[in-house]
Amino acid sequence: MPDNHVYKKVEIVGSSETSIENAIDNALAESAKSIQNMEWFEVMETRGHIVDGKVGHYQVSLKIGFRVNQG
Repeated sequence: MPDNHVYKKVEIVGSSETSIENAIDNALAESAKSIQNMEWFEVMETRGHIVDGKVGHYQVSLKIGFRVNQG
C-alpha cells in the first residue's frame, strides 16, 4: 500500500423534505452507489425551496473527496 494518497473531489447537490442533515445523508448514499473510496465531504452551500411560505425542500451543495486507486 502506498504511503501517499491521491484524492479527487466532485460536487453534488442533495435534497430532502425533512432536514439539512437528511439532504446530506441522501447525497452521500446515492453517491456511494457509483463513487468508491469516499473519505470526506465539505458543505459548500445550503439553500431551500419555498412552498406556501414554508420549507418545501432543503438543498445542500457538497464536495465529496475520494481516494484515487493507485496501482
